[in-house]
Amino acid sequence: MFDRLRAALRAALDAATPPANVRDLARDLREAVIEMKAAVSGLRESAARAQAELEAERKRLVDAERRGRLAGEIQDRDTVEVAARFATRHRERVAVLERKVAAGQEELALAERDLAEMRAELTRAGGDRPATEAERSAERAWREIERSGGVRPDLGAELDRAAREATADQQLRDLKKRMKKE
Repeated sequence: MFDRLRAALRAALDAATPPANVRDLARDLREAVIEMKAAVSGLRESAARAQAELEAERKRLVDAERRGRLAGEIQDRDTVEVAARFATRHRERVAVLERKVAAGQEELALAERDLAEMRAELTRAGGDRPATEAERSAERAWREIERSGGVRPDLGAELDRAAREATADQQLRDLKKRMKKE
């Protein structure tokens, strides 16, 4: 059931070279986590239905056995035989449903563990990881500087200033072009 999800996750994680954009990997992992959450939810519902079915079948077994005992007390052989056949069928069905419930619970446990692993991978892939190798390298360098006591400057103000300067430079170039044409 989860082979396609697992294959997609493994293909993304086992790639020999890191993807050009880690954000793409994070997006793919997020989508896989969403699909897996839906699958886990479906498995939970299926397990609950199987458990309810098992309980109903156990009740039918108890009823068939009770009818057989009551028929035996009044010495009604035909009813005793019919009740015994029904009790046998219900016992077999209970055994099958018990195995189905156990298998469903095991499958649910596996899926929940896979989901937890996928969430951990998503956390590691991190939404705020730099998108390029250069940015990742710069981030490592800044962490190293901070570990040795250095302080990282507030880049927000620098970026705003740099953006303003770039805009002003572009406007100046445009103005110079227009002046040459006139």
